[in-house]
Amino acid sequence: MFGENFKRKYALTHQGVQNVKKGTFWTVIVNIVVMGGMGILYLLMNHLISLLIKNQAEMNVLVIIGLLIAFVCLSFITHLQQYTSTYGLVYGEVKATRISLAEKLRQLPLGYFHKKDIADLTETLMGDVNRMEHVWSHVLGYLYGSYISTGIIAVFLFIYDWRLAISCLWGVPVAFGLLFGSRQWTSKASQKLKQAAIQVSDGIQESLENVREIRATNQEETYLQGLYQKIDTHEKVMIKGELVAGLFVNGASVIMRLGVATTILVGVHLIVQGQVDFMILFMFLLVITRIYAPFDQSLALIAEMFISQVSANRITEIYDTPVASGEKTFKPKGHDIEFHHVSFAYDLQDVLKDVSFIAKEGEVTALVGPSGSGKSTCAKLAARLFDVQKGKITVGGVDINEVDPEVLLSDYSMVFQDVVLFDDSIKENIRLGKRNATDEEVYKAAKAANCDEFVQKLPDGYDTLIGENGTKLSGGERQRISLARAFLSQADCILLDEPTSNLDVLNEDLHIMDQTAITLCKDNGIDLCVFNMQEDGNIARACNGESIGTIISKGGNETC
Repeated sequence: MFGENFKRKYALTHQGVQNVKKGTFWTVIVNIVVMGGMGILYLLMNHLISLLIKNQAEMNVLVIIGLLIAFVCLSFITHLQQYTSTYGLVYGEVKATRISLAEKLRQLPLGYFHKKDIADLTETLMGDVNRMEHVWSHVLGYLYGSYISTGIIAVFLFIYDWRLAISCLWGVPVAFGLLFGSRQWTSKASQKLKQAAIQVSDGIQESLENVREIRATNQEETYLQGLYQKIDTHEKVMIKGELVAGLFVNGASVIMRLGVATTILVGVHLIVQGQVDFMILFMFLLVITRIYAPFDQSLALIAEMFISQVSANRITEIYDTPVASGEKTFKPKGHDIEFHHVSFAYDLQDVLKDVSFIAKEGEVTALVGPSGSGKSTCAKLAARLFDVQKGKITVGGVDINEVDPEVLLSDYSMVFQDVVLFDDSIKENIRLGKRNATDEEVYKAAKAANCDEFVQKLPDGYDTLIGENGTKLSGGERQRISLARAFLSQADCILLDEPTSNLDVLNEDLHIMDQTAITLCKDNGIDLCVFNMQEDGNIARACNGESIGTIISKGGNETC
């Protein structure tokens, strides 16, 4: 029951499977203890009948009182254990699942994120895990525990009287058969509901990210109408899905409850025939009031368990995605970056085809071309953020596809056109380039990237919080922080992807592109840098204004 297939089916961790086992065990114990309470009521009724009919007691009152006290104490202990095993342990499972998903996403190549949007992944981490948390805590332990405890109780009922046992229990397999037969409808409804939910999340996230552009183009009304339509679609799909599930769940509940009527009818018939006495029928009626109780919650939520399969499959899909792996050691002979007949495509759309070049150690290599020509792709491939589809890339003669990406990236520093900053201070954002850097090293790197000028004007200086992705800063200021981060890292290989595209006119006049390259060279043991440029020393203008991606490889040469 709790094998590898069960683990994958419900997207559980190994500890999660153990938690379900504990929850199932204590649910069985609780159900049996509760049924024991029915046994005490049976003994008490039998005692009262003996007093009324035979005018004698068959059991001491103190014994009954002792049994009742024992039942209350045992019920409290077992219910507490059940609660801890089903709810308390599951909250830890939710935490472990989210952490493991985040760790898995961290290891995945960028190609995976090229196929998935942020709203989809956010829905998996938050919505899907939340749905599975409800299944882990409310359904699995209760459902499997109910199966087992009902099976144990059924054995004893068949020992007493197989006819009454059948009349009592026939509704259980029929009800669950109906629910399991409805699985294909509930699964389809769940898939539609999930897609509608993702569309709503995507629309809300898009509106928040692009609120400036929406207002600037006076498209608020148009955009909101589209968002309203997505929300209405989600509502209609949800109502339809819940209606389908509700029909089957309530139908199953009615069928199961018919067992009460059949038990009474069969019992009365057997009493009239003189085949059983009233106390046997009374015992079955007591049992039947409780034997359905464990399934009440499970029936109400079993449709959710079917719906949860979509969420479980989405979580498992992340776990099953292969990560970029390789050797844990990286010992290149120098840091020449060489492309050997490299080809690469995004979704079957060719970007690079049979590309070969060498970015030699100790030199600045500039890739020049129009937008979409593959400059940024080359930089990402050089750092193994994507894996090449044909050919290979070597650093110091070592094929980077054979090196673990995290090990490889320890030798790299990157500045991309799309700067990513965190909602933290300027100092800590720069320190990401070298986590153990001192404040003095951070300030030195910031000055080299011309950050000091605008930072000194801020109220808290380098301790100023810059907002989510640096929203409190201009594009040029954000890019200069990114450059400072690269300066601080002192990596062997530095990749610059249009690092000055957002810099203001003042910094262009300061030729910060040239200063950037010169600073990088000097900081890495290179005394002189010579570029192919016009007299004014601006590389971008030397290339007729076209975009530039730059790869700088560290070396000890005096001239590059």
